[in-house]
Amino acid sequence: QVQLVESGGGLVQPGGSLRLSCAASGGILRIPTMAWYRQAPGKQRELVASIGSEGSTNYADSVKGRFAISRDNAKNMVYLQMNSLKPEDTAVYYCNAAIAAYYRTSLNSYWGQGTQVTVSS
Repeated sequence: QVQLVESGGGLVQPGGSLRLSCAASGGILRIPTMAWYRQAPGKQRELVASIGSEGSTNYADSVKGRFAISRDNAKNMVYLQMNSLKPEDTAVYYCNAAIAAYYRTSLNSYWGQGTQVTVSS
């Protein structure tokens, strides 16, 4: 029963900052890739940022220079630091991870329940 739990969402004014956290737990063997996605009302879920096991990162063009993804492999956690937030960043943010569990060594994709980020004055 691998599970992901996000935290850190909330209401912030344009130009403000938020830090999202995601904790993975439940018989984890390894997590090659962790990522953050978001879904705004009326839009498809999109990849915001991802990070590999060795620290390689990639970002959506819309957040480059403003967001930073990081991970703590020892704690099976991933973070998303969001700075200079804009109204268009408003969305539900989801944690995603490709995970190999002890009971199943093949990779499975897991999702958290999501955390709401609202950027508004």
